[in-house]
Amino acid sequence: MSTDTEPTNDPSRAINAEPVSEWLSANIDGAVGPFTFDFITGGHSNLTFAVTGSDGARVVLRRPPLGSVLATAHDMAREYKIISGVGQTSVPVPRALGVCEDEAVNGAPFYVMSYVDGVVLHTSEDTDASLPEGDIRSTLSEAVVKVLADLHRTNPDDVGLGDLGRKEAYLDRQLKRWRTQWEKSKTRELPQMEEAYELLVEAKPEQHYTGIVHGDYRLGNMLSNPVTGSVDAVLDWELCTLGDVLADVGYLLNNWSQPGEAMQEGPAGAATEAGGFWTREQMVDAYCEQTGFEVANVEYYRAFQSWRLAAIVEGVLARYLKGVMGDDSVDTDQYKLRVEGLATETLTLLR
Repeated sequence: MSTDTEPTNDPSRAINAEPVSEWLSANIDGAVGPFTFDFITGGHSNLTFAVTGSDGARVVLRRPPLGSVLATAHDMAREYKIISGVGQTSVPVPRALGVCEDEAVNGAPFYVMSYVDGVVLHTSEDTDASLPEGDIRSTLSEAVVKVLADLHRTNPDDVGLGDLGRKEAYLDRQLKRWRTQWEKSKTRELPQMEEAYELLVEAKPEQHYTGIVHGDYRLGNMLSNPVTGSVDAVLDWELCTLGDVLADVGYLLNNWSQPGEAMQEGPAGAATEAGGFWTREQMVDAYCEQTGFEVANVEYYRAFQSWRLAAIVEGVLARYLKGVMGDDSVDTDQYKLRVEGLATETLTLLR
């Protein structure tokens, strides 16, 4: 296994096949070995593997990145608890199957969840390949809003998540947390990030609506059904906490690019730039109607999320530079440019 002084770019070293296989056979109902472990690409934080048994049945295993990490975002037991709780609601998530906190098994904690079919839409090319133009994209837009509204209307105490974190002062806590992460992870000085932080503190709005905040709610973290236009699973709950639910709205809008806008998600542009999706205004109107919430000062939440994402991406960049992300083919200069672009975008939205 990898250690802080022994980084590796080989994701196969993230799984100790024999002891993990023994644990799966003993703890996951219906799991039949021997097992194969296939790294699922696309993740920038916790490592995800499709696990296939000898009978062809598949489950998914999640573990922290190799090497040194920032603690709370990679807490496997916490993430397992979240999907177990959210799984009691109408919000679609993979079924929680088991969690292993004994590091002797695999060198780090991990958990196992059900395998869900679907397409992940990162870019406009993904959209064009998976969703034909027409009503399906509008249907998916409606589903994305409904799932978010259902999440935000859930009382965390009702699903065992009332102790997930402090409910009050969300923006204060987040600004402090991500500034600390920035200071720990930054690979260079970036004055825009400091200026944006000061402006975000000065303009911080009062928290009106409190609930479960996903923290990374976007099409790229969902399994969408290309036939029905439904959201069949929301993934990547590692940044989930309690607090101001409007933060999720700002984040979703930042990732809900309109055709012709600046590209954010990759060389082909964000998934919604393909056209046929609801506008940001339609998304906000539908959210307000379904929740009864008033979405005011949404530009602040968009600015906050751009700044926060810059800190997150810088952390990913730092891990790539250390060689602990399981992929040595990434162009790290593109990550640097994206962080700088997000910091500039933050200042534009605030001004």
